[in-house]
Amino acid sequence: MLPALLARPSCLRLLTVAAARPTMAGSVPAETVAVTPRSVGDAVSGFALEREEYVSEMASTVRVWKHRGTGTQLVSVLNSDENKTFGVVFRTPPTDSTGVPHVLEHSVLCGSRKYPVKEPFVELMKGSLNTFLNAFTYPDKTCYPVASCNEQDFYNLVDVYMDAVFHPRLTPDTLAQEGHHLEADSATGPVSIKGVVYNEMKGAYSSPDRVLGEFSQRVLFPDTTYGVESGGHPRNIPDLTWEQFSGFHSRYYHPSNARMWFYGDDPEERRLAKADEFLSEFKASPVDSHVDLQKRWDSPRTFSYDYDAGAGDLTNKYMATVNWLLTPIDTTEPEKLLELSVLNHILLAMSASPLRKALTDSQLGEDVVGGGLEMDLRQMTFSVGLKGLPSDGQAKMEAIVDDVLQTVAKEGFSKEMIDASLNTIEFRLRENNTGSFPKGLSFMLRAMTTWLHDADPLQALKFEAPLAALKQKLAADEPVFQDLVKEYFLDNTHKASLLLTPDEQYTAKEEAAEQARIDAATKGFTEADRQGIVDSTMRLKAKQAAVDAPEALASIPSLTRKDLDRKAKSVPYEKETMGSSGATVLNHPLFTNGVVYFDMMLSMDKLPARLLPLMSIFSGSLTELGTTKRDFVSLQQEIGRETGGLRSSTFITQLVSADGNGPAMSRLIVRGKGMISQIPKLLDLTREILIDVDVTNKERLRQLLIEERSGLESGIAGSGHTVAATRLNAMSRPGAWADEQMGGIDYLVAVRSLLKRIDSDWASVQADMRAILDSVVSQEDLLVNVTTTADDYRTIRPSIESFVAALPARPSGSGSPWTVNTPLLPAVNEGIIVPSTVNYVGLSANLADLGFRPSGAHSLAAKHLGTSYLWDTVRVQGGAYGGFCRLDARSGQFSYLSYRDPNVEGTLNSYKGAAKWLREVDLTDEEMTKSVIGMIGALDSYQLPDAKGFGSAVRLLTNETDEFRQGRREQVLDATIKDFHELGEALEAVNTKGNVVVVGGADALKKANDDGLGLKLNNVVAEA
Repeated sequence: MLPALLARPSCLRLLTVAAARPTMAGSVPAETVAVTPRSVGDAVSGFALEREEYVSEMASTVRVWKHRGTGTQLVSVLNSDENKTFGVVFRTPPTDSTGVPHVLEHSVLCGSRKYPVKEPFVELMKGSLNTFLNAFTYPDKTCYPVASCNEQDFYNLVDVYMDAVFHPRLTPDTLAQEGHHLEADSATGPVSIKGVVYNEMKGAYSSPDRVLGEFSQRVLFPDTTYGVESGGHPRNIPDLTWEQFSGFHSRYYHPSNARMWFYGDDPEERRLAKADEFLSEFKASPVDSHVDLQKRWDSPRTFSYDYDAGAGDLTNKYMATVNWLLTPIDTTEPEKLLELSVLNHILLAMSASPLRKALTDSQLGEDVVGGGLEMDLRQMTFSVGLKGLPSDGQAKMEAIVDDVLQTVAKEGFSKEMIDASLNTIEFRLRENNTGSFPKGLSFMLRAMTTWLHDADPLQALKFEAPLAALKQKLAADEPVFQDLVKEYFLDNTHKASLLLTPDEQYTAKEEAAEQARIDAATKGFTEADRQGIVDSTMRLKAKQAAVDAPEALASIPSLTRKDLDRKAKSVPYEKETMGSSGATVLNHPLFTNGVVYFDMMLSMDKLPARLLPLMSIFSGSLTELGTTKRDFVSLQQEIGRETGGLRSSTFITQLVSADGNGPAMSRLIVRGKGMISQIPKLLDLTREILIDVDVTNKERLRQLLIEERSGLESGIAGSGHTVAATRLNAMSRPGAWADEQMGGIDYLVAVRSLLKRIDSDWASVQADMRAILDSVVSQEDLLVNVTTTADDYRTIRPSIESFVAALPARPSGSGSPWTVNTPLLPAVNEGIIVPSTVNYVGLSANLADLGFRPSGAHSLAAKHLGTSYLWDTVRVQGGAYGGFCRLDARSGQFSYLSYRDPNVEGTLNSYKGAAKWLREVDLTDEEMTKSVIGMIGALDSYQLPDAKGFGSAVRLLTNETDEFRQGRREQVLDATIKDFHELGEALEAVNTKGNVVVVGGADALKKANDDGLGLKLNNVVAEA
C-alpha cells in the first residue's frame, strides 16, 4: 500500500545513462493554483512563515510554517490537486514491546472531547466522501492521515482527527478493548485474554515472513527504539498498564512534538486557521522524543530464533537473512540516498539482478527474502536472505551473498543493468503513480524520513539535482556502485546474521505460555474473584453494545445529500476496430503528463479447464522466462531500460446480468507504460513475450513454481479471509470456481503437482504451455486499451495497428473450454488448517439463487451492516481485528468474513444475529443520509488517469454500462429503511442455507468441531 522505497508500518488501522533518454514532466499537472504572496516572517492565524520554495518535482509551492505558541511545524503544499491530504504525525519511540504506540493509535480514534461517541472513526467511514481514512504505527512515529476531494468533507475529517489526537477520551476501558483484558463468561468457565491489538499481533506473528522481517530489523538495533516491537508482541502486550498507556499520550501527543502536513488545492488560510483552532489551547512544552543512533559494532554478530512453521516435514523450512546497518538518513547527502536506491534496484529488484539471481540459481532455498534497502528508519538498513533452507543452509547462503558482493565490487555492473535500474527509478520518481494511495500522503511519508528527525522536510522530495549528479558521475565512468558496495557492505562490520528455526511445537508453547500467564494472574482467586472477571466482562460488553446518544452522533460533522452528485461519473473514450478479426481498440483521452498507458486484454474463455492453474503461473512468468530471441536477463534489462514497465496477470469475473447468473468472463491482461517515444519498443516487447516466450526453459519454470508455492504457503495464514471468501464463492459460480483454480487452495495443490510433473513428464508441461499460447494469444475477442491524450494517441496509433496485425487472427487451441459445463466446489462446511493462533471465519450464500435479487440500495444496507453491527459485535466485542460483509452486485453472493479473529463459534453467532438486527434496524434521516454519503464516496473513489482508463475498459468488457451504473447509483440515493429490512429478511436464508469456511489453527478448528460445528478439515496447507 505504501509507495516504493518506504517501509511498511507495523499497523494499518484497517495501506544508467541511456542514449536519447526521453524527458518527462513532473508528476502533477503543470497548471498551478493561485497562491497568495507571502514573505518569510509573515504571520497568519498564529503561524509565522519560516520558508517558501517552489518544488518543481511536485509542481507545488511549499511553505514551512511554525506555530508561535507551541512551536509546531506545519508544511503547506499548494497545487491544483483536488485530492486534498492532511496528516498529523507524532514522534513516538517505544522503549518496550508492549505495543503502547499501536494500542494508542487505535484508542485515540475511540471518542474525543468534541465528538463523544464510541467510534468517530467508524462514523466517518459510514458518512464521508473520504479518499483515505486510516492511521499508521511505525517503529518511531504514529501518523493520522485523511484525504478527500470535497473541501468541506476534508475539513470535517481534519476536525475529527485533530480533536481525536489532542483530546481523546482515554479510559481503562479503552485500553481493555483495544489492548488487552481478561475475559470469562462464567465463574467456573475458562478465562482468556482478549483485545483488538492483542489479536491483531497474534495474527501478525503467525506470518513467518512478517516475523523474519521484524527480527531482521530488531537485531541491528539492540540499543535503540528500533530494537523493540512498536506494534506489540503478544507476549508483552498484556504487560501494558494504564499508567504507561495514559502517560505515553501525555508525553508524546503534545503539539510541540507534532508535525502537520496539508496538501492540495484548498485555501492556505483555512489550513492555518483550522490548525490554530486546536494548537492555540496549548503552550510550548519540551518533548524529548528523539531517536538515538545505534552505536556501530566492531564485528558482525549472529542471532537465532524459533518460529511457527506448522506441522509436517520441517527439514527445509529454515529462514535466514544477512543484514547491515548503513548510514543515518538525516546526515547523508541526498545524492547518496539516490545512489543507494539505484544500487538496491540493481542488486535485488529484478529476477535478473545479480544478487537475486545468484540466490535463486543456487536452488538452496525456495525464495529470496529480506526486502533489501530500508529507508524509513533514522539509520538505513539492508537485508537479504532465503527461506525454505535446509538446516545447514545459512552459511551457504551468506557465502553466495559475499561472493556476489566481492565480484561486483571488483568488476562492477554491466551498463545494461545500470541503465535498466536507473531508467526504472527515474520513471517512477517522475510518474509518481501511487495508485489509490493519495499522492499528497505519499509525499508526506517521504518528507517524514528527514523531517521526523529535525532535518530538511523537502530533501526527500527533490530528486532532480541528485539524479543529475548521479548521471554525471556515471558519464565520467566513476565507480559509484562499486564504491558503495565496498563501503556499506564489504567493509561494514555492523552486520547481523539471523536464522529462524522451524519449531513444530511453537504454537503449543505460545498457547501454554498464554495459559500460564492467565493462571498466574488468577492464582488464588476465589469464586467471587472469578465472578469479578465475569462482571467486568459483562460490563465492558454492555458498554460496547450501548447505542450512542443521538446528540452525540449529531456532533460528527457530515455533508448533506445536496452535496452529492446524482449523476454517475463516466470516463470518455473513443472506440475503433483493428486487425483481420476486428480487435477492439479504445483510447481514453485523459491528461497523463506525457505517459502512455497500454493495456491488452486477451480472452481466456476458450482455455481448457485443466490448464487454468498453469495459466496463472504462465501469466506471471511472461517477463520471467525469456524468449526465443533473448534470455530472461536480457529481456528484463531491455524492459527496464526502454519502457516504464511491463507486467501481466489474469482476470476473471462474471458479466452483469438481470438475474445475477451471467456468464463468466476471463482475460489475460498485459499492462505496460512509457513515454510516447518508448511505445514502439514497448509494443515490440509485448509481442515478443506473447508470441516468442521460451516454454523450453525447464529450470527457470521450476524455480518460478517453487517461489509461487512458497509464497502461497506462507501467505495463506495472513490472508485467510480472502482464502475463505474464494472457497465460498467457488461453491456457487463458475467464474469463482476458476478463480479458486488460479489462486486459491486448489491452485496450491496444482502448483505442487506441476512441480512433480516437471520432473516426471516435462514434455507434457511444455505441450500445455504451448496449448495456452494457442488458446489465448489471438486477435479474436481482443481488447486493446490506451490511456493518453488524443494527440498522443494519434502519434502512436500506427504502432498499435501493426502490433494487432502481427497477432494470430484466431486461437488455434483445442479442447473443451473451461466456460462450458464448469464444475463448482462441493457445498460443504470446511476448516482449512494453517499455522496460526487466530482465525478467519466466513459464512456465505448466493442470494440470487435463493430468489432475492439485490439492488444498489441493498448494497448500501450491507455496507451499513458492516460498519455498524459487525464492527461492534465481531471487532469491538469479539476482539477480532476486523469483521465485515460483502455483497457482490453481479452475482448476488453475500459473505460474512472476519480477520485475525480469536473466535469461531462466537463470530458465527454474531453473523447469525445480523439478519434480525438489520430486519429491525431503524435509522433517522440523518443516519440514512450519512450512510448514503459513505456509499457514494465508495462509488466515486478517487482514481489517477491510468486507473480511470483501465476501469472503464473493464466495465465495457463486463457489460457494466453507464446506464447500469446510473441505475445502481439512483437506487443508493433513493434508498429507504425498507431496503435495509428487505436485506435482513433475505439474510435469514444465509443462516440456514449458507456454507462456512474457517481458516485457522488446528486446535481452534478441532474445538469448533467438538462443539458440533461439523467442519470438513483440510490440512493441505501443511502438506508437502
